Order: sequence, then C-alpha cells, then structure tokens
Amino acid sequence: MTTTGTPPLPKAELHLHIEGTLEPETVFELARRHDVALPYASVEELRAAYDFTDLQSFLDVYYANMAVLRTRDDFAALASAYLRTCPEQGVRHVEMFFDPQAHTARGVAIGDVIGGLTDAIEHHADDVSAGLILCFLRDRSAAEAEETLRAAEPYLDRIVGVGLDSAEVGHPPSKFTSVFERARGLGLKPVAHAGEEGPAGYVTEALDELGVLRVDHGIRAIEDDALVARLVRDRTPLTVCPLSNVRLACVPGIGLHPLPEMLAAGLNVSVHSDDPAYFGGYADANYAAVREGLGFTDDQLRTLAANSITSSFLDDEAVQRLLGEVADWGAAARG
Repeated sequence: MTTTGTPPLPKAELHLHIEGTLEPETVFELARRHDVALPYASVEELRAAYDFTDLQSFLDVYYANMAVLRTRDDFAALASAYLRTCPEQGVRHVEMFFDPQAHTARGVAIGDVIGGLTDAIEHHADDVSAGLILCFLRDRSAAEAEETLRAAEPYLDRIVGVGLDSAEVGHPPSKFTSVFERARGLGLKPVAHAGEEGPAGYVTEALDELGVLRVDHGIRAIEDDALVARLVRDRTPLTVCPLSNVRLACVPGIGLHPLPEMLAAGLNVSVHSDDPAYFGGYADANYAAVREGLGFTDDQLRTLAANSITSSFLDDEAVQRLLGEVADWGAAARG
C-alpha cells in the first residue's frame, strides 16, 4: 500500500502459493512451448473462467493450468516473474508455498520443482529474501503426503517448513497428524490452512494435532470465543487473504470481511495475497482493499505489516531491521 509521496509499505508475504502467480499469458506461452492442449481458445476466455463460486471451482482451474509447468526452467521462470514484482509491492521477504504432489503426479521430478524455485530465489536474493514451504494436498491421502516428504528429504536444506492446503471441507487437519510429526522431527516449521471454508474446529485441530506455528486464513476462528482467547493469548499468527476470501465467496464482500473484528479482538492478523493471478491482486492490492473497503488507517496498515514480519520465520536480526523499515514508512507517511 502506497501513500502519496511515500514508498510502498514494507511487509512480508507469508501466504503466497507460487503456482497461484501463474498469469494467463504465461499459461498460454508455456502451453505453446510444451505443446500442451488447453481447454481455452484465448487468454480472455481463460480469464473469464476465473468467476469462482467456491474454493473447489477455483481449484479445478488452478490444477488444470499447472499442466503447463514441466521443467526446472519453468519453475525458475514462474518464481522469478513473481519475485521481480516484490520490490514494487513493498515485499521484503516471502515464504512461498508450493504443491509438489500436483507436479509429481504428472511425472515432474520433485528435484526439478524445488531446484527451479531455488534457482529463482538465489537469483533475486539481493532484492528480496525468500523461503519455501512444502504443502501437502489435504484432499489426497496421508500416505501420499508421507511419500512426498520422503521424496523431499534430499532437499530439506532448501525448505523452511511444511503446510497443508487444497480442498478443506471434509479433510480435517487430524488426517495428517503423523506426517506433520515427522516433518517437525526433521526440523521443518509447521503451518496449515484452516478455518477458510472449514469450521473453527479445524483451526483448533491444526494447533492441537499438527502443532502449527501459523494458521493460514483462520477467518472462521472469530466464531469461537474460546479459540479467539487462545489465539490472542499465544499470539498465534493468522495469515488472512481478503481478496481471495471475497473471490471464493467465503465472505460476501470486502466491506463485510471479519478482519476489523479480528484485529479489534487482539488477534495477530496479517494480510496476504494467496493466489494473486486468480484473485485480482498481489500484496499491495490486498492492502489497498482493506484501506478502501474497510477504512483501515495508516496505523492499522502498519500493524498488519509489522505482524507479517514478526510472524515470519526470519531470524531476530532480520525481523528488527524490517520493523525499522515499517517505522520509517510511518514517519514518512506522517510527513
């Protein structure tokens, strides 16, 4: 979010699916390169398919588009295209999700996925720091998640954590207790999507069964007073994605988003972009949405940005440096 005369507000992006940055133009470019047949005749027709009614309607398009990602270079180009946008968004640090099962199921080697993403991260290291969070697809079996973690073990030095994403309803966090326990034992930091379309009880399960350090989305936690009290007490981060929540009909409109209530309750909330190529905007657009649609002030935006930084897996020195940048932004905004 930019105020006139000031640079973008410094922030961390903690809820970003790198496959969700695959823009329609890139889908067609890679389809031509790899001779992949698409069910859409044009970029415009593909964009028209982004009129989602719920999470599953999005996932159907999301996974279909991934068919164009075939090589290590494809993954490097995908991540590089996103990382190039970070300075103009004010994003200083990214912890990006990736979905290896969606690629290995198509015959893509997990080493090519991780290698390509790492190539991009290293190339852009002077502009933005970044880490990888390997996500398990919750609508697939726990056994497949275990196999994916084993396949990723040679690359653990490039991965900061594990997550849980994809279709939430009917796939509770407790389904993955064992694989998360093993991931924690390997030194990976656990996070999980919970309380997006699923109930507040899924947030509790993610905390109790998976030992998560961050909850991704978590908007339905506000429905459970005891859970809210626990999250406030423990300062558990909730990575909220306003534009995503509106586009997937989790909330009926930006003006009715629970973010103000969550912030007023003392929850450790921050704002992120989820799958920006599909939901209408990257980090800065989500900050603009809460400013314009919810009336957030500069002080509230700074709180969200500071929360994103303290909720990251950066070391203390880096956290303090970035918090200093947020404070400097505030001083400049005040003039």
